[in-house]
Amino acid sequence: MDDLKIIYERISFLRQKGVKMKDMAEKAQVASSVFSALYSTVLPTYLKHVKEGMDSQEALDEALVWVNNVSKKKLLSTMGAIKEALLSMELLDTEVTEGKDCSFLRSLRDNSQDACKRIHHLSGIYMSYSVSSSSPALKIEPYLITPSSQGNWVEVVHNNAYGSTHRGMALMNGSSHLYLLFNEQNPPQLALFHICLKIPMYERPPFMKGVYTCFDYNYNPIARRILFVKHSDSTSSEDFAKIKGELKRFEELSEQEKKYYEYTCRPEDIIRMCNIPSPRMTDEDLVIEKKILELQ
Repeated sequence: MDDLKIIYERISFLRQKGVKMKDMAEKAQVASSVFSALYSTVLPTYLKHVKEGMDSQEALDEALVWVNNVSKKKLLSTMGAIKEALLSMELLDTEVTEGKDCSFLRSLRDNSQDACKRIHHLSGIYMSYSVSSSSPALKIEPYLITPSSQGNWVEVVHNNAYGSTHRGMALMNGSSHLYLLFNEQNPPQLALFHICLKIPMYERPPFMKGVYTCFDYNYNPIARRILFVKHSDSTSSEDFAKIKGELKRFEELSEQEKKYYEYTCRPEDIIRMCNIPSPRMTDEDLVIEKKILELQ
């Protein structure tokens, strides 16, 4: 029955991107009148009853009472094909001439489009928790994950603890990992930071754990543990703009935030590097670097 939810969300998404209902019906090989009844009446009524705690079969029976042109048997036997047809609909022609571009860039482009089709259950506003690079504090920052307005890539927006906003993109490794990628500087400078989040085996996970890789203030690579906690299912930029990032010391934390601090802010939860100002580069530099970092 999860396919019914996916179908409804995909139709809603395609409509928002300007795809006509009749084109979707044709792609799904369903009569326009039946397709319209599914979207306007059957699916929203079914989802409402399920959310209220009704058994899925009973909820579908109740939803079908309101229409006379949709057969339960036909719907159940074809909903898998309908879902796949809707997920396969492309919103932008990205035809590539073989041999004219980098195969890796082409795979990234293909992945970004595929991620846009599959991001629905992870979309929303998250609060991230990680250790601050500048002070012994918990860094709390909001992230927005949503399909882009063009409908062919996943947009990610980040409000950092210092008042800056970064916009990036997301890629997905099937259903196991979500990658968030940003440029921390203004072009043409390139200072990438990215987050790799493990996607739980859960329909709509309340949180995701991962590793955050970026530069410190001396532009040395740094990696740290990060936790994403779901704040809202909203993908509204207006709702997101109201949430600001902040730094909080341990004594300022709530009991829940202290748990996040314990998970993300211990010495073993951060990996650092630094450059040794040495006229000679020898093995001894490596020993000195480790000793310096152990004192931090």
